[in-house]
Amino acid sequence: MANNYRYTQNKSERTLRLGFIPLFTALTAVGAQISLPIGSVPITLQMLFVFLTGFLLEPIDAFVSMALYLVLGASGIPVFANFSAGLSHLVGPTAGYLWAFPISALLIANLRRKLGNIFAGFVGLSIVYFHGWLVLGMYLKNFSKAFLVGVVPFALIDAVKLALAIYAAQKIEKVLGGSVYGKA
Repeated sequence: MANNYRYTQNKSERTLRLGFIPLFTALTAVGAQISLPIGSVPITLQMLFVFLTGFLLEPIDAFVSMALYLVLGASGIPVFANFSAGLSHLVGPTAGYLWAFPISALLIANLRRKLGNIFAGFVGLSIVYFHGWLVLGMYLKNFSKAFLVGVVPFALIDAVKLALAIYAAQKIEKVLGGSVYGKA
C-alpha cells in the first residue's frame, strides 16, 4: 500500500520530517517546564505545543512526535511538568491528559485542512479534556469534581493558547512560503 503523504516523495523532505518530529517533542518538553501549579493539574504550555505540532506537521509525524514525548517521560527523562518523569505520570490522576496528546495532535493535523485550524484545535482540545477528565474522575471517584478542577480552570487559558498557536502557525508557514516541509 502506497503512502500518500506528500513529504515522502524525496530524500530531503524525509530528512526534514525526521528532524521535525523530535523538534516538536523537545518544544513540548520545554513547554511543560513553564508551569504554574494550581492543584492536581498544573497550567503549562504543553497544549500550546500540541496545537502547533498538529498545525505544522503531517498527521503521522504529529502523532509520533507526541508519542515520543510520552516514551521519553516514561523512560525517566524529565520532560513532564516541573522536570518530572516516570511511568507514574502515565498511570496517575493526570495520565488521561498525557495519553491524549498524540491522539489530539493527529486529529488536529488531519482536520486542519478540511475544517480549519479553529475547529481542528477545539476538537484536539476536547479530546485532551475528555480523556483527562475521565481518568481524573476515576481517581477522584467524582466526575463533577474532576470537571471543576481538571477542565474549568483551563478552558479560557487553553483558548488563548489555541489562538496563539493558530497565529504562530500561520506566521511560520508564511515565512517559510508553505509548510515546514517545504513549499506547499
